[in-house]
Amino acid sequence: MAQIIDGKKIAAEIRAELAKEIEELKKEGLHPGLAVILVGDDPASRVYVNNKKKACAEIGIYSREYALPKETTQEELLNLIGELNQDPQIHGILVQLPLPDHLDERQVLEAISPDKDVDGFHPVNVGRLATGQPCLKPCTPAGIIELIDRTGIELKGKEAVVVGRSNIVGKPVAFLLLARHATVTICHSRTARLDEVCRRADVLVAAVGRPEMVTGDWVKPGAVVIDVGINRVEKGLVGDVEFDTAKEKAGYITPVPGGVGPMTIAMLMKNTVEAARSLANR
Repeated sequence: MAQIIDGKKIAAEIRAELAKEIEELKKEGLHPGLAVILVGDDPASRVYVNNKKKACAEIGIYSREYALPKETTQEELLNLIGELNQDPQIHGILVQLPLPDHLDERQVLEAISPDKDVDGFHPVNVGRLATGQPCLKPCTPAGIIELIDRTGIELKGKEAVVVGRSNIVGKPVAFLLLARHATVTICHSRTARLDEVCRRADVLVAAVGRPEMVTGDWVKPGAVVIDVGINRVEKGLVGDVEFDTAKEKAGYITPVPGGVGPMTIAMLMKNTVEAARSLANR
């Protein structure tokens, strides 16, 4: 029976560490600041933004929200980002996705200064990540590595399989695992004999967006299973891993909810503090 990796508990530990760090930074005259931009009235996006604001308030990050109407033009949005890039009170800029259809998501994300890109989506940060340079890392992949580290699991020499090739999770988590000397295979829904590939994994990261696609039969005995999926089905929220069968085989497993999810906002807070530090040191 697998040991459950408690993402809520680990995220709370990280927030407590950051709160102390922010207190020290404030004494030095540096108050980390995050700007969150929300365009339109998508209910799920509103929930995410509220959670981010709450996390900022809890640990002492200065936060500013820009709730823009759905009709906001590309030019208006880019002008706002340009102003925030120059604002000394703001160290991190986050544009909540998805954007309304008439806005060019790529152009918007590329307009954010790479030094304030706390989501880690800017091509400059992606390039730095791929080439092993210091950078602001995407929050969910960075959270996955923290979960593994804080559970005391050694990655060096392990075989890691990542199911999913998205720019937000699959590819960046593969780079982070490589940087920790794991041997990494990236798979996706079209990979031939996917079940066989998964069975080789000492560390299995499921981020494919298909409810309970990875069954216990795909899990190597004793493996570390990290489930990134959040899928709403009739019985409620489930991951990309069939939890009940996988936990019988795995050594460690993250639940859904309460596994990777809480880590994403904790790592966003960590990135904001890191960005504040590095901007102040220039």
